[in-house]
Amino acid sequence: MTLTIEEMAAFCKRKGFVYPTAEIYGGLAGFWDFGPLGVELKNNIKRQWWKTFVHNRTDVFGIDGAIITNKKVWEASGHAANFADLMLISKKTKIKYRADQFIADKLGINTEGITAAEVNKLVKEHKLLADNGEEFEEVKPFNLMFETAVGPSQGSQNIAYLRPETAQSIFINFNLVADNARAKLPFGIAQVGKAFRNEISPRDFLFRSREFDLMEIEYFIHPDKLQDCPFFADVKDLKIQVLTAEQQEHKKQHAEVSFHYLVDTSLASPWHAYWLACFYQWFLELGLKKENLRLREHMKEELAHYAGACFDFEYKFPFGWKELQGDADRTQYDLTKHGEMSGKPMVMYDEESKQKIVPYVAAEPAQGVERLFLAILFDAYEDDKKRENIVLHLHPSLAPVHVGVFPLVNKLKDKAQEVFIGLQKQFVCQYDKSGSIGRRYARADEMGVPLCITVDFETLEDHSVTVRDRDSTKQIRVPLATLSGVIAQFFAGAPLLSLGKEVSVQVVKEE
Repeated sequence: MTLTIEEMAAFCKRKGFVYPTAEIYGGLAGFWDFGPLGVELKNNIKRQWWKTFVHNRTDVFGIDGAIITNKKVWEASGHAANFADLMLISKKTKIKYRADQFIADKLGINTEGITAAEVNKLVKEHKLLADNGEEFEEVKPFNLMFETAVGPSQGSQNIAYLRPETAQSIFINFNLVADNARAKLPFGIAQVGKAFRNEISPRDFLFRSREFDLMEIEYFIHPDKLQDCPFFADVKDLKIQVLTAEQQEHKKQHAEVSFHYLVDTSLASPWHAYWLACFYQWFLELGLKKENLRLREHMKEELAHYAGACFDFEYKFPFGWKELQGDADRTQYDLTKHGEMSGKPMVMYDEESKQKIVPYVAAEPAQGVERLFLAILFDAYEDDKKRENIVLHLHPSLAPVHVGVFPLVNKLKDKAQEVFIGLQKQFVCQYDKSGSIGRRYARADEMGVPLCITVDFETLEDHSVTVRDRDSTKQIRVPLATLSGVIAQFFAGAPLLSLGKEVSVQVVKEE
């Protein structure tokens, strides 16, 4: 049975992953708080992203920009004029709906990139009404940016916005970063941070919310070298399910192709395709299932004002294929606009041509942390009928708790505490002495704990412990002297059974 989004929300609340914000006051739509397990999983996702795409590369540099910035930034970027969704409003009671979602739900059609004229036509043709039976006004664009005021005075001169994306602080700091990092094209600038969008209809738990974290890279190249990607050969034969604009137009299904197909058919540049492949590999490494991932090319009418091309990684959520990550070929739009409006050109000196050039953004992988958080949980979740409990098969690097330490019976608590304290310096550990050992294993499985260590009576004699693997339930016996090293090898990718002698499961009653 497929887990619904409502069931996942209930599980997350019960286990301490995610809570509705301010629930004691009735909550606030589109906002969520992360509990003890949730904050660890979320931080681990961000940490793995930063390690993979910043620390493990020599051509990407990080920044952390302010959430609120000069409103001229959003005028130059085009967000002040263009960052809007279409909104349907009922004539009398002024009930508001996000137009594309409302029509998709009512008519069961694809509304990606739908225009205001098309919305009005469909509403009229199908005699669509608000849920209370009222007719609609003509559709209106609704700007998604949260407006605020800076300083003690109120007025147009004090207006500022909470950022709807993290990209702009990368662009406005481009000259400084390039200079400080002594960067040479091609190179990228990365950022992880909060973004805010005043969604008309937040829905589907974490999928569409009003406050979220973004992990974003802007990758800059020489504008004349869009076809010259030295890394593309390493990933070109990797295969993925792709839904092209042409397939969408003719209502065809996605098909499995290699990444070089995107380049051969001029759907993406080699640089753009390379970065798409990098993130596809990363998703698979994190444990996302291949069959639940695909690339969808943006239709021409849905392309953002700055994009030359764009692909979405889509994940097969219980409510359908939906965007997991967007990656745009962002051209020279932003650096050019900011250079023009600020009067400070965003350029680099090209040694070959002896001229100043505006770098080209060949790829902009923008990943919402909460959406990836949700996808990871769906693919990790298993209702194991044999164990009679839920198991979260989280990748060890993402697990909120690395190791559980259990005394087999209460008489062994002192020795178990000694083991726990020794491991706590190196790993995220949990100590649990409550209930039967089977119940404690079940609790750890539901939390996604990869390894559980049981201190038993033999430990006092042979100075060894039993280590249990979450996914297979296999157990090995490990000397305390080598325990931390064995755990470290496991988290480096070694199978547990290769690290020690397998032992049979012993069932001992709790005192």
